[in-house]
Amino acid sequence: MSLMGIDVGTSGCKAVVFSPEGKILSSAYREYAFASPEPGWGQLESLAVWARIREAIAEAAGSCSEEVTALSVTSLGESLVPVTRKREVLGDSLLLFDPRGDEFLEDLGGRMDQETLYRISGNTLGSPYSLTKLMWIKRNWREVYEQADVFLFWSGFVAFMLGAEPAADYSLANRSLLFDVDRADWSETLLSWSGLDRDKLPDAVPSGTVIGRVSRQAAEELGLPAGVAICAGAHDQCANALGSGVSEEGDAMFGMGTYLCIVPVFARRPAPRVMIERGLNTEHHARPDRFVSFIYNQCGSVVRWYRDTFAAQEHHRAQAEGEDVYDRLFAELPEDPASVTVLPHFAFMGPPEFISDASGVIAGLRLGTRRSDILKGILEGSIFSLKESVSTLPGAGIHPGRYRAVGGGSRSEAWVRLCADILDCPFERMDVTEAGALGAAIRAGTGTGIYSSLAEGSEATVRVRDRFEPEAARVSLYAERYQSYLHLWSLLEDTLRERQRRGKGNRI
Repeated sequence: MSLMGIDVGTSGCKAVVFSPEGKILSSAYREYAFASPEPGWGQLESLAVWARIREAIAEAAGSCSEEVTALSVTSLGESLVPVTRKREVLGDSLLLFDPRGDEFLEDLGGRMDQETLYRISGNTLGSPYSLTKLMWIKRNWREVYEQADVFLFWSGFVAFMLGAEPAADYSLANRSLLFDVDRADWSETLLSWSGLDRDKLPDAVPSGTVIGRVSRQAAEELGLPAGVAICAGAHDQCANALGSGVSEEGDAMFGMGTYLCIVPVFARRPAPRVMIERGLNTEHHARPDRFVSFIYNQCGSVVRWYRDTFAAQEHHRAQAEGEDVYDRLFAELPEDPASVTVLPHFAFMGPPEFISDASGVIAGLRLGTRRSDILKGILEGSIFSLKESVSTLPGAGIHPGRYRAVGGGSRSEAWVRLCADILDCPFERMDVTEAGALGAAIRAGTGTGIYSSLAEGSEATVRVRDRFEPEAARVSLYAERYQSYLHLWSLLEDTLRERQRRGKGNRI
């Protein structure tokens, strides 16, 4: 007996098979890149990414001696794939930072105030969500919109292609700006407001619901047993939280993947005004009686840019040797703070300002600057940008007392220690860094009765490897550098945003 968790991200996918005790029995990873048909655009090529996901599933299933009995899929949010009921893929998937659809924001904002929208959806009007992307598709890819029977989030898309019914769990539905958080269903008010069609959206279901079984054809092609139960997954950050045991108030997950993402947990929805002032969303957790919010930036993408710019040849050599170049690059990090200051606005930034029209900066370069200082500066700047939002949480009644670090970046002890020092809070690093896949597997286990509850699933599978306390001297030092970071941004913000608007900046 085993459980498969599939984690589909912006730049790669993983398929991991776990024992009921949380031991990894096999795993496979595939990387892919998004396409940019025009400067600033970003989309996943749906068929190409689906092919990579299939490869990962087949490899993980084929290298495991235990039979998979249930699976679940966690994925990036917002992005949708248009499909027919016959499981035909009709087009590509627009990513959250893609500006297509931004032209609708002014009109939408003029017809509904932010507090009303937040009270229904748990979000304020903005460009990342599915709503404006769907409006753009309806206007500009008219044939795709009309031919599509349903638009699926990547979690639901993978499940559907494996044989499940079309579905979206609550946490992913929240990312659309079309979902009523309190009613846990699509909002007729928001659909009417946007002019979008309810029949283009899948059924919304709680995370862990059995939504189908692996088809005979998919089972034969991928090496899975026919009839494997498919359970509704969750938004990747919610699955990361579940897979790291973060489900109680006072806990927060710190995801270290393509996005750096802090996910604090709370039991009651704060007032819309309080959350709007802080740029914080309210979303269903993968645990049914909890909510979460997201504080994030694209640090992982900036680190990948660093790798491809400063260590491309080393990366290729490491791949050929079966090694990870990131281990080498992070081993170079200096003990002391970086000699440069980095504004990490290379790509779309999340709360509190949701900046999409700026450029990044590396300040303080000298002839003696080492590449490792630049990497350290990228990490510092990215955590500083999160600290700006974290400092506002107590005013919303949200009080993280510890963070649990997960994702590929958490393999770096230096990076986790840096997070603890800058945020001045204890960090715990988990035994299984791929918490998203584990969270999906836990959901598969609860959905099929292997675990009687989420608490039992977490108790059986989630383990802390080590704990990092903030070091007082470094906390003080980084508090000073944080003020310098804020000052530099205040000096350059207008220039960087104007430069980007005039088309002279580059995006990742």
